[in-house]
Amino acid sequence: MNIEIWSVGKENEYFIEEGLQYYFQKTRPYCPIDLVLLQIPKKNATTDPERGKLTEEELILKRLQPSHYLILLDERGKKLNSIQWSQQFQQCMNQGVKTLVILIGGAYGVTDNIRKKANQCWSLSDLVFPHQMVRLITAEQVYRSFSILHNSPYHHA
Repeated sequence: MNIEIWSVGKENEYFIEEGLQYYFQKTRPYCPIDLVLLQIPKKNATTDPERGKLTEEELILKRLQPSHYLILLDERGKKLNSIQWSQQFQQCMNQGVKTLVILIGGAYGVTDNIRKKANQCWSLSDLVFPHQMVRLITAEQVYRSFSILHNSPYHHA
């Protein structure tokens, strides 16, 4: 199974990029993982949240394939602990999912259309985080999940 973390927004700050590469490197022995940045072209930038979400939807749908298993990260999603994340990943592998996509939507969330396309919707926390930080937290949790599945000492309960 491949994992892609999709995130709407700008390039990472150097310290976020460094952290992402650190966790991606640790995860790759278990599973290929990459970050896909979905950037709005400047000509399409808008201050209208609804128009912005529609522009983001277009970018997401253009890239989304029928074979992708889409997990949306959203503040209203289901809260899972790290062991539950690992169990969900194991289920996806058991089902033969080839590419699992974890989507971090834009600043105003995602459209209902994207929400409906998601196979699952998870929440990281009741706290609000900057999008770049969510990328890093997600990368760490993916690594943690695979370390749980492989009985690595990284996660101790």
